[in-house]
Amino acid sequence: MMPEQEIVTKEKQQVQGTESTRPGRYYVPDVDICEYPDKLMLWADMPGVSEKNVEVMLKDSTLTLTGTVSPETYNNLSPVYTEYNVGNYFRQFALNEDIDESRIQARMRNGVLEVELPKREHAKPRKIEVRTA
Repeated sequence: MMPEQEIVTKEKQQVQGTESTRPGRYYVPDVDICEYPDKLMLWADMPGVSEKNVEVMLKDSTLTLTGTVSPETYNNLSPVYTEYNVGNYFRQFALNEDIDESRIQARMRNGVLEVELPKREHAKPRKIEVRTA
């Protein structure tokens, strides 16, 4: 039996460190990662980002997620109540050598980026048959 995990909410964080050459604020998107026998699945919350404005880049075993919000969408709005600031999103992850980089897939749906990271064949669990002597 697995112990129950505590679910914790947190404040939206602005990216620290490296400055961007593009104008606007960049935030760290909230991410969930699940491991399955044959792959890792990653979901990143990027409200306000369309599939045309999201970039998934893999270079030197570093997975970079960037989402750009079109500011025109928010022009002339007078919010009555708001819980998140409008801004772009940026997050990076170091991938290990067990990911099959050629089969990575990404989809954007309803402000959530889903990235499928298939494992290489040698990294998948293998059941070993136990025989009698």
